[in-house]
Amino acid sequence: MEANRSRVRWTYEEYVRLPSEGSTRYEVIDDELVVTPSPGGPHQRAVSNLVRVLGTFAHEHGLGEVLPSPLDVLFGEGDYLQPDVVFVRADRADLVGPRGIEGQPDLVIEILSPSTAHRDRGIKLERYRHFGVPDYWIVDIDQRAVEVWRLAEGASEPEVLEAGENLEWTPVPGGPTLEVAVADILP
Repeated sequence: MEANRSRVRWTYEEYVRLPSEGSTRYEVIDDELVVTPSPGGPHQRAVSNLVRVLGTFAHEHGLGEVLPSPLDVLFGEGDYLQPDVVFVRADRADLVGPRGIEGQPDLVIEILSPSTAHRDRGIKLERYRHFGVPDYWIVDIDQRAVEVWRLAEGASEPEVLEAGENLEWTPVPGGPTLEVAVADILP
């Protein structure tokens, strides 16, 4: 369920006054309030798998932090998103603060669900590109695939990796590369 455009500009102060109890998630995307029910089990298993695999690799190599939602990413007034998983490099750790992440993470990951698929591939892709997120992954549990968008390279189409393939992730230019089976991050 999405709310209609109800304001000219959402301030962060208005956003944080939204109810925080219960399982409803709120985001403001390009000044539009978006309300989403909490995700289901398969979605959360994918989040857990990603945090475990990517987080262990990043931690072992001192590369940065892998963080799950709920965590606000504050791009600017009127853009407060809650990606499912984010990575912030160690040299940019100051972006992570009490309000959330203030600026663009180095990697954003969204897990598709029926209520979010159109938005994740549409307005969120556009906003992540607009705000300079270098890499954006979309995990499609139903199709058993990961769409890898290399936004910093100007990609107009994603690289689609299926369950039988490996995904390579180099979180820091010139640093170590993780190779993980796509099947290992799917629930």
